[in-house]
Amino acid sequence: MATTARSAFTQDLIDRGYSRRQLAKAAALLGAGAAAMRSVGAGAQQSARPVAGAVQIGANECWTGPFPVAAEAAFKLVKQGNRYEPDNEHAKLFAAVAAVEGIPADRITAWPGSSDPLSRVAIAFASPTRGIVTGDPTYEAIWRTGEWIGAKVTKVPLNKAYAHDVRAMLAADPNAGVYYICSPNNPTGTITPIADIEWLAANKPKDAVLVVDEAYIHWTDTPRAAKLAATRDDVLVLRTFSKLFGMAGMRLGLTLAAPSLMAKMMRYDGAFVTALLPMTAVACGTVSVAQADLIKGRQVEMAANRELAVSFLTKKGYKVIPGSHANMFMVDWGKPAKPMFDALLANNVQIGRSWPIWPNVSRVTVGSTEEMKAFCAAVDKVGKA
Repeated sequence: MATTARSAFTQDLIDRGYSRRQLAKAAALLGAGAAAMRSVGAGAQQSARPVAGAVQIGANECWTGPFPVAAEAAFKLVKQGNRYEPDNEHAKLFAAVAAVEGIPADRITAWPGSSDPLSRVAIAFASPTRGIVTGDPTYEAIWRTGEWIGAKVTKVPLNKAYAHDVRAMLAADPNAGVYYICSPNNPTGTITPIADIEWLAANKPKDAVLVVDEAYIHWTDTPRAAKLAATRDDVLVLRTFSKLFGMAGMRLGLTLAAPSLMAKMMRYDGAFVTALLPMTAVACGTVSVAQADLIKGRQVEMAANRELAVSFLTKKGYKVIPGSHANMFMVDWGKPAKPMFDALLANNVQIGRSWPIWPNVSRVTVGSTEEMKAFCAAVDKVGKA
């Protein structure tokens, strides 16, 4: 950080109640850049390392790669890899997203994934007194960063429908700096109704930021929160190309938010985040977002494969958390989940982990038809053992 920016950064965090030690952690995190933010923000939410030869249904990846037409666009950029940005690739991406989402292009920022912006939100808007409120269980990156730098973190159990309980979240900390909703939620795949999200936006403190993580929104046709990011200056929506679009290894994500809100997230280090993005990923994303028919086709295929596995588990007497609209579901084994994870892995099927609030429940990613059949066969074999 430049001297002027460092001084402003120091004073701002002191004014918000951070100790010198906590301030040093936040400065180190920003100074180390996106890689460190991914490391601290990700923490234990990462699935186990993939095991060679096993069916990989534990990391919420898509079972296949980018749409062929999008991969072709990426390859064209490979051949122009000697150029930093051959032909206004960022502008093309923002224009494509703006057309699909109905949001001004100047409210769209691209990132190498979601961990960096989530960590920046925690640093920019949370503090020891103005904390972060999340659901539980949910994606943990933002509160892990918050805990690491010393911000207050409040976790509120999901409601009976396994959605975020927005009224309980506000009641749990009426003066928080950040309210975080993941919808569809990771790990449950359940949706928080847009009416509830709008309620929280209207009733939270005016200077608090509402973060809506829509990493899995493309798996469903449910109403989206982008319209809030298009019209409000206190709502930030996250998107990713890692899920339905099959680009997890290409590292491309988006934030939808007012320029003034984004400026606050950049004020400490002035990072030009878009410069970190590979143009191949940008070109691939630009083409992907416009493929309405292909997106619908993947939605339908995933839902059929999810139903295949859920129906099997239900018939076998296992409880599956209802209401998933994403490429994952959670199964309650009726006993600690870790031994079941190990037993399935011994049969070459690698599922996801459990969450502390539900130690008997595993997250399972929806894969291809063949992968879900292999999962069912392994569960049947392990259950009979």
